[in-house]
Amino acid sequence: MSSRLRPGDPAAVAEALARVGEGTAAREDLRLLTKHYLAVLELQAPGRSVEVRVPPFAAVQVIEGVRHTRGTPPAVVETDAATWIGLASGQLAWADAVDSGSVTASGERTDLSPYLPLAAG
Repeated sequence: MSSRLRPGDPAAVAEALARVGEGTAAREDLRLLTKHYLAVLELQAPGRSVEVRVPPFAAVQVIEGVRHTRGTPPAVVETDAATWIGLASGQLAWADAVDSGSVTASGERTDLSPYLPLAAG
């Protein structure tokens, strides 16, 4: 897991989002947007009680509460890059993603709906 991620360059993020919208996104676009939105989530929901995983690109710990330091965290959210980008950009609702099984969330504080969609950063 990475320490702190940094939001992406706004122009690069906008271009990657456009390619996602057109259906022409490459793996590099998904990586950029995943890391960008995870970095924004880190900034907007600081803490270390919930681990948000978007394999294979990145994972972050967010939301105030009991700090996790070793092993599998007690609170985990996991999803794929396309779902994460949809949630973070407002194209997909949290409840819909959870109901469809596109997001797995276990443990306390794993409902990310209060934080989504994310501000541009």
